[in-house]
Amino acid sequence: MEQPCPFCADMDGRIVFQNELVFAIRDGYPVSTGHTLIIPKRHVATWFDAKSWEQQAIFEAIEHLKSALDQEYSPDGYNIGINAGEAAGQTVMHLHVHLIPRFEGDMNDPRGGVRGVIPEKQKY
Repeated sequence: MEQPCPFCADMDGRIVFQNELVFAIRDGYPVSTGHTLIIPKRHVATWFDAKSWEQQAIFEAIEHLKSALDQEYSPDGYNIGINAGEAAGQTVMHLHVHLIPRFEGDMNDPRGGVRGVIPEKQKY
């Protein structure tokens, strides 16, 4: 039996931002302080299933949330990530974009950034 979508459940009390098409919550399993998920209100599985206006709303949310995170936590950088499909590591089949604040010293050598999804390919 398929599990219910956690992002389609009641998110009241968790929402840190929303507009007409998307909402944002702090990640329940954050990899850094302020790690935020941007999620379309319409249930779609991946970025490639989203309509262009939903993708645009996600970009607008990222800009808004980055400014808020800058003020609240003063990170030194960001990673923005989307897992599209099980082979890419997606575990919740409702599109969500990770906005991950990064801080100097949060790992020994961050060079390669998102290439670290395949650790042996991160350094080149």
